[in-house]
Amino acid sequence: MRSKDYQATITARVSADEAIRKISQVSKWWTRAVTGTSGKQGDRFTVRFGETFVDFLIAEVDPGTRVVWEVTDCNLHWNGTRVTWDLASKNGTTEIRMTHVGVHPGAECYDNCKQGWDFCVGKSLQKLLAEDVGLPDGDNASARRSA
Repeated sequence: MRSKDYQATITARVSADEAIRKISQVSKWWTRAVTGTSGKQGDRFTVRFGETFVDFLIAEVDPGTRVVWEVTDCNLHWNGTRVTWDLASKNGTTEIRMTHVGVHPGAECYDNCKQGWDFCVGKSLQKLLAEDVGLPDGDNASARRSA
């Protein structure tokens, strides 16, 4: 039986289109060290954390319902993985389910990835959606201590 891929689910009082727009603003909730563009299908962007880098391709955009980022190169254990964002709106709120396909319990980086994604999606992106300001990079140290 295959292990379950990492997932995080958050809900915000925004439209699905607004949620997708804010998810694509990677430098506002994940890391400021971003190059490239991440707003539409076919865009490519790179995130960096010191010597660590991850290159993504926006492989799929289904307006209001889904975005898929494929890892095209990386010096982590993420090569061959993808990050999917599935959205569903109801009664003025949007549920966002992020899945990192290929990162699951038993994978070499799972514990560190889980901790990082839990903060970046569950705290920083959630804050960006609710307050229009996230906690990228160095902003997360104090937020993690208070969480």
